[in-house]
Amino acid sequence: MRSSRPTALALAGVLSIGLLTACSTDDSDSPTGEDGKVRITVAGLLPTADDAAKEQLAERVAAFEEEYPDIDVETEDYEWKASTFTTQLAGGTLPNVFEIPLTDGKTLIENGQLADIDAQVKALPYGDQFNDALIANGTGDDGKIYAVPAKSIYAVALHYNRNLFEQAGLDPDQPPTTWDEVREDAKKIHDATGVAGYAMMALDNAGGWQLAAGANSRGGVIETFDGDAYTATLDDPAVAEHLQWLHDLKWEDGSLLDRTDLGWGDINTEFAAGNLAMYTSGSDVYSSLVEANGVTADWGYGLTAIPTSGDGGALTGGTMAAVTKQSTDEQKDAAVKWIDWWYLSKLQDQDQAVADAKTRAEADPAQAVGTPVLPIFSKENYEQSQEWVADYINVPLENMTGYTDVMFDQELVPEASAAVQDLYAQLFPVVQAVISDENADIDALLATANDAGQSAIDG
Repeated sequence: MRSSRPTALALAGVLSIGLLTACSTDDSDSPTGEDGKVRITVAGLLPTADDAAKEQLAERVAAFEEEYPDIDVETEDYEWKASTFTTQLAGGTLPNVFEIPLTDGKTLIENGQLADIDAQVKALPYGDQFNDALIANGTGDDGKIYAVPAKSIYAVALHYNRNLFEQAGLDPDQPPTTWDEVREDAKKIHDATGVAGYAMMALDNAGGWQLAAGANSRGGVIETFDGDAYTATLDDPAVAEHLQWLHDLKWEDGSLLDRTDLGWGDINTEFAAGNLAMYTSGSDVYSSLVEANGVTADWGYGLTAIPTSGDGGALTGGTMAAVTKQSTDEQKDAAVKWIDWWYLSKLQDQDQAVADAKTRAEADPAQAVGTPVLPIFSKENYEQSQEWVADYINVPLENMTGYTDVMFDQELVPEASAAVQDLYAQLFPVVQAVISDENADIDALLATANDAGQSAIDG
């Protein structure tokens, strides 16, 4: 989920408004100006992005418009939230190019809410080279492409504050590798520094997303498929096990941050402010910490793999780029050119890779170059693109080896396929209950959530 990072999408009710979305237009906003140029709006940066990030984006827009003088690009601040996305989708107010979580492409395609960009994508030099498992999320039953994997292809990982580890007498080069060790280190950090040793997203679907990640790491799943039907398994023992672990951090150790209102961006802010030592999120979060929260290479950031046990693995996800249904053919052509320019060509073309990395690295303050992500195309392509920009890599890779040493070897777990956002929506209130109520009945809460989740799957 996250889109990415992972903010949350509430898809419930979207099907019923799909036709409105498809037909919605703004007659006052012509796609072609008097000068004959095609005008498109595109998802830009987080609203909290710093000036350097905005300048870097502006430079890339200017270079794009120089390359394609018949296209005008207008960027819009973009943060994908459950509370706004459905309304934007229904009202036709999304930018022509917008971002969605990897797993939500199928639902939006089935609902007829994404533009068909098959011809434009397949015309790209690398149009047939996408990772099959990723591009499948943007491909309809008709075999056509409606969205492409674009950025932040991640495995959920453990992020930690190396300075707090040192203050507690812990070795930051030996981060925890089991959930028991995470708990032990969290308590040591809290006892030594007074800072929360661990924090958990609990706001909206982000809380359900990270609870699912914890369950996946312990060998559990929140949904099964028998070849014919999907079944909700929010009451999987691994889900309860992770909730009990959170309960014990809070009510026995006192080391869990006492917040039930942390979403994806909120927990990044608290981490960057030094108010917590560890949390789980997508492995790509460092770039956002730099862009929106002022974290620098010497801040003391650490990244390691999420602890796993038994058949457990790391939950994966990412961000896809899509085009609004109401976009004209000319806008669709322009939109895919922008998707190529902003998201993908730097992974395929050395000149584009260097230009993008140079602009990021030379911004003031510098933007992150080289944050570890999983490959959109192939491992070989990813490693080649990293070599192209080696002179500009400025992320503290030496502090990320706990993740990078295993990123291509760890067991990966895809997000649930059917009604995943609805399942997350049923789980986050359970997380909130466990954090806020010492006597919360985990099994009863999960049973209720599972019934509601199955109803969502069944439609």
